[in-house]
Amino acid sequence: METPGESAAGRERAADILIAGGGPVGLTAACLLAPAGLAVVVVDARAPEIAPAEDFDGRASAVAAGSAAILERAGVWQALEAEAEPIRGIRVSDGDSRLFLHFDHADLGRGPLGYMAENRRLLRALRARAAALPGLAVLAPRRVVSAARGGGSAVRAALDDGSAVRARLLVAADGAHSPMRGQAGIPARRRNYDQAAIVCTVAHERPHRGVAQERFLPAGPFAILPLTRNRASLVWTEKPEPARAAMAFDDKRFLAEIARRFTDCLGALALAGPRRLYPVALVRADRMTDKRLALAGDAARAIHPIAGQGLNLGLRDAAALADCVLGAARLGLDIGGRETLRRYERARSMDSLTMSAATDGLNRLFTAAPAPVAAARRIGLAAVNRAPALKRAFMRRAMGL
Repeated sequence: METPGESAAGRERAADILIAGGGPVGLTAACLLAPAGLAVVVVDARAPEIAPAEDFDGRASAVAAGSAAILERAGVWQALEAEAEPIRGIRVSDGDSRLFLHFDHADLGRGPLGYMAENRRLLRALRARAAALPGLAVLAPRRVVSAARGGGSAVRAALDDGSAVRARLLVAADGAHSPMRGQAGIPARRRNYDQAAIVCTVAHERPHRGVAQERFLPAGPFAILPLTRNRASLVWTEKPEPARAAMAFDDKRFLAEIARRFTDCLGALALAGPRRLYPVALVRADRMTDKRLALAGDAARAIHPIAGQGLNLGLRDAAALADCVLGAARLGLDIGGRETLRRYERARSMDSLTMSAATDGLNRLFTAAPAPVAAARRIGLAAVNRAPALKRAFMRRAMGL
């Protein structure tokens, strides 16, 4: 698994593409690129083995229908689909208002709007696929310490174990605080939302019927997202101080706070995993490329979780990058050259910008307190709910079609 292009000394290996970051975006890009005959090295800071099932950390992600198609192309969806819960509907409400917006997959006459997948299962499927591809090496746990992109036709990256990788293209899929982005001198604008997200998994008494529910409260959105076996992923966005206080509650009080903020439509609740707390901010890089460098996923932009679109944006980055690189390779062009990277930037900049602006705008709109704004929001939700053509357009956009 760690052999393509390794030198006799074992201290420097050659590859076509080096990917810094072994999360879902980096591994998806690798699984899209390696089958075409390119030598791909992924450097992952995490341990090579995923924790056993009983150590589930509670995190799950929304996978839009379009993203499922990308994962199928990468060779992993078949292994993941049986463990993912289809999203058949989405219900959006504002506070305690009786007005709401409901999206139903049947209105489009096709399959689910998307799926909810536990992060550990997604990573396990991606790692298994990566291990089966002969042109792909995953180095873990290791980090890229520095990357020299000064001249010539290659990048030379130094790893924390003293070895190095030489490649024609470096892909930074190393998160919102991307060291590779920082070393390249690409500025990133950051907007702190004065919010934190509590994420956990709950088991519930009644079936969710594949309906995701998002209720907008004054401090931020509160979402219960369907998982398999009568479970749901909870994303509770709150001001930082109350969020930290809630993390210290015992289970009984924590569940009581959940019930107070939501209806009892799912019956009795029980925690089915640990709680995690994450700061919420918008981070957007000024550009997605530099010399022999492409940013992907949260390294390019990290958005508010209000619409569950962060992973989907990153998977679309991976697919577009693979298309541009493989297109250049077929034409005999430089896969890490300026024109290849320019095509990637053009392909992804509008989607990145519009989704960043949309999630930022939604959060601002639904946390605005004045009564006239709240009344307009609620009337707007009800109006969209009565506009089938507009609802279908929103659903197609959310599905990544």
